[in-house]
Formats: sequence, C-alpha cells, structure tokens
Amino acid sequence: MKKLKLWVFALCTLLFLGFSQTTAEAHAPNLHVGVSGEGVKELQIKLKKLGYFSTSATGYYGPVTKNAVIEFQRDFNVSATGFTGPLTRARLAEVDMMAHVVNGEARGESYTGQVAVAAVILNRIDSAKFPNNTYNVIFQRNAFTAVNDGQYNYEPNASAYQAVKAAVKGSDPSLGATYYYNPKGVTDTWIFSRTTITKIGKHVFAK
Repeated sequence: MKKLKLWVFALCTLLFLGFSQTTAEAHAPNLHVGVSGEGVKELQIKLKKLGYFSTSATGYYGPVTKNAVIEFQRDFNVSATGFTGPLTRARLAEVDMMAHVVNGEARGESYTGQVAVAAVILNRIDSAKFPNNTYNVIFQRNAFTAVNDGQYNYEPNASAYQAVKAAVKGSDPSLGATYYYNPKGVTDTWIFSRTTITKIGKHVFAK
C-alpha cells in the first residue's frame, strides 16, 4: 500500500508540474546549500511542520536544511539530492494544498480523522471516477466544503501536514473511501446513497 500511494503521488506530481508551468511556483528559484532568503525560510517552515526540520527557520540553506530536504525527498519519492528544484517544489506544493484541505475539512477532528481525509484525496486521484491529479481533485466543483466556504485559505497547522505525510506514506484509516461527510451538515441527501465504510469522529467515510 505504501508503494502504491507513493507511486500515485509521484504520478500526480508530474502532472501537477506540467500544469503549474505558468504559475509563480514553477518559476521560483532553485534552492541549495549557501542560498539565503525568504524562499529558504518558507521551505524550512514547511519542513518543520512535516517533522523534518527541528530548529528555528533562519532563512539560510545550510547542512541542516539540506539533510531535512533529503529526508523529505526520500519519503516522497523524489531523488534524494538535498537540492530543492522543480520536482521537489511541486511535491511540496501538493502537500501544501492537501494540508489546506485537511485543515479546512477536519480541523478539530482526531489525528486519525485528519489522515483519513488526506487519504480520501489520494483515493480519488487513484480512482477513474475522479481527476487524476491533486489540483483538479481538490478544486473540482463542489468537491470540498472548505474550498467553497473559504476555510481552505486558513493556514494549516503541523497536524494537518503530518496527516498528509502519513497518508502519502500509505496510512488509510478511511479504508479506501472516496467520499466522507458529516451527517449533521448534509445539504444534498444524495450522499446517503453511498456505501458506508467506516466512521471516524463526526465524519462518515463511504465509497
């Protein structure tokens, strides 16, 4: 399962990389040992939320940052060079998008519930019934309440990033679900027609 999740994530990263060539993210400078600046500081903050960087974000790309990047690359199926180039940036951007969804949809839920929401995103990417990349799954019309009501824009905490990391590495408390919902907040009863798989906290997970 871990290899499958990483393969799916690697594939959708390549698709995302192609999609993002017109974005500022795609044209961001490469980062490596010896470089300083806000870009490095932002990288360090994300790596810290993911559990790879344990010191304060200084904005300097030294050996500690390089080693943190290598750990990230190993876990997320990127060549472990310690160099932050286009593929690593694209992978981080996908993690960031997923963390925003997890934070917006499952803030206040247990960590297991947050991992389950992240897993649903990956399960949709892997399903022929949904788009095959992270961006299009997340921003598919009416796919996620957090995107519609603006909670997607809230800054994710470390728990949301850690949940995404766990899901990408193969954890799936949703047991393969491609849908989830809070029964008390349902506005379209169609969702009740889906087959329930499990319930975690306030969310019912279904397929």
